[in-house]
Amino acid sequence: MGKDVIVACDFASRQQTLDFLKQFAGETKKPFVKIGMELFYAEGPQIVGEIKGRGHQIFLDLKLHDIPNTVKKAMKVLSGLDVDLVNLHAAGTVAMMEAALEGLTRPDGTRPLLIAVTQLTSTDQRSMEEDLLIREPLAEVVMHYARRAKAAGLDGVVCSPLESAKVKEACGAGFLTVTPGVRFAGGDTGDQKRVMTPQEAKKIGSDYIVVGRPITGAEDPAAAYRRCVAEFVG
Repeated sequence: MGKDVIVACDFASRQQTLDFLKQFAGETKKPFVKIGMELFYAEGPQIVGEIKGRGHQIFLDLKLHDIPNTVKKAMKVLSGLDVDLVNLHAAGTVAMMEAALEGLTRPDGTRPLLIAVTQLTSTDQRSMEEDLLIREPLAEVVMHYARRAKAAGLDGVVCSPLESAKVKEACGAGFLTVTPGVRFAGGDTGDQKRVMTPQEAKKIGSDYIVVGRPITGAEDPAAAYRRCVAEFVG
């Protein structure tokens, strides 16, 4: 899997999602799609099969975080949904991440890619210290979580584009970085606090960028998607 733009389909219903995806019917390549908690909880596993059946790769963004055995069993269920990428929280410990990997691996040895969330892009140093009681610098926390994810055998991490290059240095070029918090130059950053443009994310080595509102909220989503692919993939 090479560099790609993942479109965050953060919609509340099946109909909204399918209406949105119809706008890409004429595209040469169907967009890689992120299904998050809102849509998955509203529509259930069947929405995954329906979108997959329309030719889209799927990042199932549920951010699992629980005791190792529970996460292992949940990942075993998710492994049957034919998604391409799933995630969990690195804060759940190495034991949880190892259990998740075991649960996600099918009897034939195949599995979706598994990545760990380091720190959400809505988190900054102040909120991390005041809300989470983590006093270390944010960048050091992200690197620690990334190293622990690699030690657990995961394929990569979700991190801010601001940390992507450092993750590559710490964990190797083949360790994937999936970066939300991407906005077009001059665009609204919304509730994201650590952001970067698609061109900047490309320069610092992100493998995948996750883009929501700049595409889903655009007047012409297909045109916005093409612009994003041109700037990030080239």
